[in-house]
Amino acid sequence: MATPTIPSHRVNAAVAQMRDTATSVADTPAWSMTDTEAADALVELTRLEAQVTELKGRVAAHADEQQVGQDRGASSTAAWLAHETKQTRPAMHRMVKLGQDLQRHPLTRSALASAVICPEQATVILRWVDTLPEEHQDTAERHLLDLAADHDAKALNRLGKRLWEVIDPDGADAREAEILERQEQAAARAMYLKVWDDGDGSTYGSFKMPHLGGAALRKILAAVMAAKHQNATKGAGTGHLAAVRTGPEAQGQAFYELLMRFPKNKLPKLGGLNATLLVTISEDALLGRLEQAGTILDTGDRISPALARQLACEARILPVVLGSESEVLDLGREQRLHSQAQRIAITLRQHGQCATEGCERTSGLHAHHIREWTKGGPTDLTNAIGLCHWHHMRAHDTTYDMTHHPNGSVSFHRRI
Repeated sequence: MATPTIPSHRVNAAVAQMRDTATSVADTPAWSMTDTEAADALVELTRLEAQVTELKGRVAAHADEQQVGQDRGASSTAAWLAHETKQTRPAMHRMVKLGQDLQRHPLTRSALASAVICPEQATVILRWVDTLPEEHQDTAERHLLDLAADHDAKALNRLGKRLWEVIDPDGADAREAEILERQEQAAARAMYLKVWDDGDGSTYGSFKMPHLGGAALRKILAAVMAAKHQNATKGAGTGHLAAVRTGPEAQGQAFYELLMRFPKNKLPKLGGLNATLLVTISEDALLGRLEQAGTILDTGDRISPALARQLACEARILPVVLGSESEVLDLGREQRLHSQAQRIAITLRQHGQCATEGCERTSGLHAHHIREWTKGGPTDLTNAIGLCHWHHMRAHDTTYDMTHHPNGSVSFHRRI
């Protein structure tokens, strides 16, 4: 029988002992604990977690110095450990960085190792201390560690923003203004919005914006969820429910309502049209004589006839009813610029795409006179095509020729 390997280093021995102890209670039922025992265990487990986090970071930083990952054919210690333990690389990189930061700030490391602070507090302290000049870091670190006795990580983060009031009270305001301006500029550069469909009727998204925008969004959503607004738009009795449900589901519903009810005349124009979705639906389907899906022209997505009828009723989205009477579209020579109705018709005719062969652009199409208006061309549909901005510029570029094809499309080539 093989003899178990006895760890030679104290750290390895302690880790083995902790794992053996945890294993020994893996099947011990928690229901047999009294409420006092459960409460005490949770507090102590949280403190143990802090100590394990410090030890793990310390060992990870040392392993990185020894190039443990590179010795095993990986690009870094974090990458090797992520593969070995089936964790994500970003998480392992954060752990290595935490260990390195703790090495440079022994006061915070000691506080974490003795479970005086939790890992979240340690991360906040390290982040704010490292924003200061080295000669002020020790004072700031001690100050934040004192505050950590009475404040959680979130509150500590707010206090960390005002460290200069402790270090340099006279110049604190100027320092704060400088920091805020730098943060605001960085936040403005880092803004993004990602939206994607799951192919099963839902759309997902993520975004990042400056704090001011986030505060405004929360305020707007709170107003949409308010009882007074809900009663006014959906009838009495719904507002109370909206006021109670303030979680992610209620906020999601409020955000959806905000988008669907935003006044289209307040939006900037896109290709001469308000930024409005076009939904095509047959007259029979609109009147309920036929259950036929509608189509969102911009994306090609299909929606139920019931939803299309609802949109037509509430006028949130412009329904284009096919086969019914519509506005006069041909204005002849009386007007040079195409009307909104004409632009909509052009977009419908081209299925929302630029008329140029091979071009798949669908946003902001420009209405272009095939025969120039200055040369007697009428402002009507037979003399109009929709072009994206780039190809519209080529249409008026004398170095390019535009060829019209029987199917209504065009192509461009540079003149020789």
